[in-house]
Amino acid sequence: MRGRLNVFQKSMLQWNELHPYNAVHVAWIPSVLDLPRLRKLIATVLEAKGLTGLALNLAAGTYEYEGGLADVELKVLTASAGVSPGYVGEIELQLNTPFVLSKRFSPFRFFVVAETDAFALALVYFHPIADAESIVLLLTELADIYRGKTSPGARKPASLYPPRRDNLLRFHPGVLTRRLATLPALIRQTRRACRPHYRDAEDLSNQFAFFSLSPSHLAALIRTAKSLEVSLNDLFLALLAKAVSCLAPARAGRRKGISLGCIVNLRKDLDPAARSAFGLLLGSFVVQHDVPAGISLPDLARQIGQQTARIKRGRLYFGGVLELAMGRRLVALFPLERRKRLYQKHYPLWGGLTNMNLNQLWPEAHTPGPVDYFRAVSTGPVTPLVLSISTLGEKANVGVSYRPAVFSAGDIEQIKSQFLEPMDRLVGRP
Repeated sequence: MRGRLNVFQKSMLQWNELHPYNAVHVAWIPSVLDLPRLRKLIATVLEAKGLTGLALNLAAGTYEYEGGLADVELKVLTASAGVSPGYVGEIELQLNTPFVLSKRFSPFRFFVVAETDAFALALVYFHPIADAESIVLLLTELADIYRGKTSPGARKPASLYPPRRDNLLRFHPGVLTRRLATLPALIRQTRRACRPHYRDAEDLSNQFAFFSLSPSHLAALIRTAKSLEVSLNDLFLALLAKAVSCLAPARAGRRKGISLGCIVNLRKDLDPAARSAFGLLLGSFVVQHDVPAGISLPDLARQIGQQTARIKRGRLYFGGVLELAMGRRLVALFPLERRKRLYQKHYPLWGGLTNMNLNQLWPEAHTPGPVDYFRAVSTGPVTPLVLSISTLGEKANVGVSYRPAVFSAGDIEQIKSQFLEPMDRLVGRP
């Protein structure tokens, strides 16, 4: 059986031609590492699920898992790597290391970091083949089987070939009509968007940073979002907009807008067969705001919330495929060396956000023993900064992928500070 690549997957594959488009998920497991057992477990689960021997037919727009024995690439880092400096270096290496798209290949790599009585298991994957929810369910199943919380085969195997639902004319004609009606506004918005400065447009490499939101931080944000009648995601977008606006050059003239992208998990909007599938089922949208000096976080969050409310009402996040399809065809007209600059010039974003609450996806995390989880994703050619926010239990971890061609390590520290300072004020810290 073969699956058909959707528009999001085709765009990611095109981005992958410019720079590796990978993602990394990390689960912290409170058990002693038994490396041979872990390697065997990974192979057993991948083989049982049929997630081996991936074959891509780009010309036909199809993919197929041909099955067979799992080729498990499992790297071991020294314990001194911890969850910080060396760990970050390995994530950067994995984000910048391509998967070799041979006739038949494994779209997964793994690495572990061992402590005395616990270890971190990282799953690196070729992003065009799966979204975050698919990987969360795979990685947490590995963690639960290893911890003895469940047995191999206890979870029902997911379909590997979800039906495409990105044909707007066929499946979402109302969304298509509403999205087409917004195109003039989108064009005006793009013309008003401030362009980040790229020191080297040819450099698409990624670097990575990490920070956490404490339980008190997260609780304060949830309370604030409720009091403002916006979503927590709206508040995150407002925090990111304020943070990057401080790094924007003087925005005189027409181009004053700070544009941010947001990824949406479409599974809740799809039929049950699609919801449970292993694959990539994503939508997207863009918000823009001038973020004038002195604007308060509540005001900014409310105004961004007004934008996202319109998007949600019209389900316009499905319409993101329209821009992706147009962008993919436009980019294909240019030689490879010019493709890296096209998004920067014609679709300028300062950052992006992917936000996940794992508490419903990983109920076993609440059983005895501390667990943790965080994510990292390649920035790609569209945006120079991506925040991957993962909530588990009462705290949230934030992975920050960024392009050093735009942001320095000092810039990222400033963004982190701009993110955390409002939370400190909300919980009453000086």
